[in-house]
Amino acid sequence: MKYDCDILISGGGIAGLTAAAAFGTAGFDVICVDPAPPITARDAEGADMRSTAMLQPARKVLTEAGLWEALAPHAAPLQIMRLIDAGGLIAEPRVTRDFDAAEISDQPFGWNFPNWLLRRELVARLKQLENVDFRPGTGTTALFTRTAGAKVSLSDATQVMTRLVIAADGRDSPMRQAAGIDVSTRRYGQKALAFAVTHPAPHQNVSTEIHRTGGPFTLVPLPDHNGIPSSAVVWMDDGDRILSRAEMDVAAFEAVMTERSCHILGPLTLASPRNVWPIISQHAARLSGERLALIAEAAHVMPPIGAQGLNMSLQDVASLLQLALADRETLGNAQMLTAYHKARFGDIRMRIKGIDLLNRVSQASHPAARDLRAKGLDALYAKKPLRNLLMQMGLGAR
Repeated sequence: MKYDCDILISGGGIAGLTAAAAFGTAGFDVICVDPAPPITARDAEGADMRSTAMLQPARKVLTEAGLWEALAPHAAPLQIMRLIDAGGLIAEPRVTRDFDAAEISDQPFGWNFPNWLLRRELVARLKQLENVDFRPGTGTTALFTRTAGAKVSLSDATQVMTRLVIAADGRDSPMRQAAGIDVSTRRYGQKALAFAVTHPAPHQNVSTEIHRTGGPFTLVPLPDHNGIPSSAVVWMDDGDRILSRAEMDVAAFEAVMTERSCHILGPLTLASPRNVWPIISQHAARLSGERLALIAEAAHVMPPIGAQGLNMSLQDVASLLQLALADRETLGNAQMLTAYHKARFGDIRMRIKGIDLLNRVSQASHPAARDLRAKGLDALYAKKPLRNLLMQMGLGAR
């Protein structure tokens, strides 16, 4: 069989572009397609105002893909993960506990980046790789597989013969659907509002997750914006409340979000558009099919708690690349893809269940349930061995 490439990647989001850079840097011939060209400027219409905390294992993936050197100058280190319970009658901290990376490592937990900036640097890296063909504005429309390879039809009426298809094409993945792989989905009635803010008090490399009701309000450090301390915010709550806040005039919104932040960084000033995202948990019944591997949101979706989502996606990339490099001649065969499923499926299920539990706890509105949440936070923090174990598990080190 004559192949047009070693790997066809369906999806040009952050995970798909990282996979293209990682496999391209490793010497594989890669075609990456996505129907929507990436938006790589902060102020462009439709820019993704979310941010991603790249945890320690993700840095290794980015380094090996030739990306870290370009990203490092834009990194905001995450040295402390601060959890605050503010579930009393008024919005003020009742319990505050700091999880410090220094207890388990000589490095921060991770480094935070705006998503639009990640896309910019990823696209720039792909331009440096002659063996990577990135085709923005082109999507996948059909998949036909056999034991020796796969044929993928594209939206520009061309077809690609490849040894391996990597589906990085989102929670409604066309390639996963074409392969007939089922998913299990859980809906919470929540949405998330993502935006950037500035504030008078420096964040001091502390990522703060404030629990009250409806879902967490999380402030994640960003580099200064126009010389002023800045943070990315993810605010989860019931869907109708989030939609209402997304439409507020700026002054009213700033007052509401400052109150929800418990004023811990002073008055918050909106510094970006507001993006709304639906909150679900979802996982595929299996991570592979004939000549097909699922990664990122094609394989798993979870609420944005604990910086797990994209970091799990990069672990997908790392596991798949490790198997591909172990024997390049067997790229995409059944044995390799079965090994990939076994390597990732258990960890994915465990983390989805853990984040699902944390999200349900964060939604608590009854005073007794909120009091129990505060006591639980104290209990988790009190014993150092348990505290350190939780930090290591959050990093993916255990």
